[in-house]
Amino acid sequence: MAGCAVHRHMPSSVIRSYRYDPLQRRLELQFVSGRRYRYHDVPVEAWRGMLRALSKGKYFNEHIRNQYLHTRES
Repeated sequence: MAGCAVHRHMPSSVIRSYRYDPLQRRLELQFVSGRRYRYHDVPVEAWRGMLRALSKGKYFNEHIRNQYLHTRES
C-alpha cells in the first residue's frame, strides 16, 4: 500500500471521513460539523489503529488529537 492514499467514509457520530497518505504521513479528517483538519507526521501505525478502532472518535481523542501537529483546512 506504500504510496497509496486511502480515503474512508464511516458511520461515526464525530468523524465523517478520513484520508491517510502514507508517503506524506498525513492524516486528513473531516468532522460531522464540516470542519477539516490535516495532521502531520502521523505514523502508519496510528492510522492502522484508527482503522481497527470500534469508536473512531474515541481513538482520535486518545491517540491523534493533541499528539501531532495539525492545520485546519478551510
